[in-house]
Amino acid sequence: MPKLPTMKDVAKAANVSVMTVSRSFKKDSSVSAETRERILNIAEEMGYLFDSVASNLRSQRSGFVAAIIPSINNANFADYLRAFSNRLMEEDLQVLLGYTDYDIQEEERLVEQLLRRRPEAIVIVGGQHTYRARRLLVNSGVPVVETWDLPPLPIEHVVGFSNVATMEPMIEHLISQGFKRIAFIGGDAERDTRGAERQRGAARALDERGMDALRQIAAGQPPIAMREGAEAMAKLLDSQPDTEAVICVSDLSAFGALTECMRRGVRVPEDIALAGFGAFGISGISVPTITTVDPHPRDIGLRSAELVISLLRGSEKEIGPTCIEIEPTLIVGESTG
Repeated sequence: MPKLPTMKDVAKAANVSVMTVSRSFKKDSSVSAETRERILNIAEEMGYLFDSVASNLRSQRSGFVAAIIPSINNANFADYLRAFSNRLMEEDLQVLLGYTDYDIQEEERLVEQLLRRRPEAIVIVGGQHTYRARRLLVNSGVPVVETWDLPPLPIEHVVGFSNVATMEPMIEHLISQGFKRIAFIGGDAERDTRGAERQRGAARALDERGMDALRQIAAGQPPIAMREGAEAMAKLLDSQPDTEAVICVSDLSAFGALTECMRRGVRVPEDIALAGFGAFGISGISVPTITTVDPHPRDIGLRSAELVISLLRGSEKEIGPTCIEIEPTLIVGESTG
């Protein structure tokens, strides 16, 4: 079997020291541009692959940032992660990803496993953790950024929004359209804590306006998608047919609820209004289009990456705990009139 060329082989071919070859593979190289280009060309011709692991061990840097998300099949989190990882790649940082499937115990396991690999920072969706996971994060010795939430007791840095507050403009809009009897379709509150906060926000907004209590329909274990939305809407129509408007925990569940209405001949929004959350692509092309909330996932990803880069470049003590608040946007569609 052919032997892979080593750094020493490249140095010999380029007539430079091994240290010069090593420096040529670093972005902030002190090697002149002409020499660096010559060395990289020789390495390419020889088929040499730079051992970044060994280099990072010597420099006490891992070269990656750990990221934990609840789901890998959620378009919002995919957009968030794409913006996050693309910006980090510009700084030669890679993302080591874990997903919890909305299981807080799995999050704890992932935190431990990822920290064992010595990331340069850890970015995690959500602000609610087990006691042990929180302790591990507090004592990690690396920057910790919580996203998609505004936790009352943040571990360190935050890039997110109040899920409770997102329902204020939604309820205001529905009331302005004349709807009074309003329901919320959501999942297991213990697993989907952000969805539970939106449900709590809707209930609070109604209570503050002296309206009837929010009607709550459980749709099962998250992630709540189209099928669960349709099944929950069927329960609602059977048990509380006088409901005038429904807020769904996501656009996917709202689309499922919409299809159940179509099956039954229930007109949207004439007979019942529908709203979702997430500004998924499906909300803008469904018939009718679905009223939703855009949480700006790309912005969360980009701002999180920029924060990590700033923290790694400078001193955390100089920067201090940071809270970057994102402002979600209500998008009114045809489904609420």
